[in-house]
Amino acid sequence: MTIKLSILDQSPIHPGETADEALAHTVELAGLADRHGFVRFWVSEHHDTEQLAGSSPETLIPYLLARTERIRVGSGGIMLQHYNPYKVAENFHVLASLEPGRVDLGVGRGPGGLPRSTRALQRYMAEQPDYRDKVLELAGYVGGRPLQDGHPLAGLRATPVPSVPPEIWLLGTTVQSAELAAELGLPYVFSLFIGGDEDEAVEAVRIYKQRFRPAPSGSGRAEAIIALAAIAADTDEEARSLVPTHRIVKVRLANGQTVTVGSVEQAQDYGRQAGIPYTIEEKEPVVYAGSKEHVLAKLLEMREATGVEEFMITTNIKPFEKRLRSFVLLHEALKEAGQVAT
Repeated sequence: MTIKLSILDQSPIHPGETADEALAHTVELAGLADRHGFVRFWVSEHHDTEQLAGSSPETLIPYLLARTERIRVGSGGIMLQHYNPYKVAENFHVLASLEPGRVDLGVGRGPGGLPRSTRALQRYMAEQPDYRDKVLELAGYVGGRPLQDGHPLAGLRATPVPSVPPEIWLLGTTVQSAELAAELGLPYVFSLFIGGDEDEAVEAVRIYKQRFRPAPSGSGRAEAIIALAAIAADTDEEARSLVPTHRIVKVRLANGQTVTVGSVEQAQDYGRQAGIPYTIEEKEPVVYAGSKEHVLAKLLEMREATGVEEFMITTNIKPFEKRLRSFVLLHEALKEAGQVAT
């Protein structure tokens, strides 16, 4: 069993940088990933923030597809609560028709921003269906299948119908998200870099594989990826010096909603904008940082614990040259260990 590597890039805007520079870095990193045989390159969705430039994956993905040759490009993810599943399916059908076999559609439950941006994105929505129902409807459209009898829009198809449909991946940070992916028969990504709990990652993947039920909208087999933060450098000391000094901050609202944000200040803003009682929880992030041998050893440990063969790496460090270097070193480590990156 080998290890496959993919990249999740959030287009971070570090102090002294512009959004233009951050997006240019994303494009350059996608080119490196394409040349070095990484499997996927995904971009994220974040709103109303000065720290991350990636607010519109559906706009960035086609640009990256045009600037690369073979790597799969996708969303990590589309925050489906804000959007109409039919339009999302149309967008990604167009992309898949232009680049058959290279498009991934990762979808998530989170808001990707504070309540203010959520209100803006949903301002003219007449209704807000359950997340599970929206995923089901999206899965019904993707691939060109007409919606089944009994649905209010029965017979509707999302066109154009691509020869190779985009792959839908369900993103999550809890056991509950794993259960939903298993129930719907969809590939699953556990975002360890957000959740920050290795034991929960192991349990989520175990439950996903145990409860997986094949569905027409999926591949028919349980496929799981763990997305995690990793930093490789020439020495353990250098890698540790590059680890950002941030903590995982969760806002727990009185209505039961839990959201991960970037700082205590953002958590306070979130609570104030939500307008209901809240608590804030802080914890240390899980970051695999060290020499390429050290990081590879950590990946092998997680593979042993979960059976997962693919890891999606996010590396939000500065300077940018060190970010590039980290991925080059991980690629080298796989080759030297006799692993295959593609």
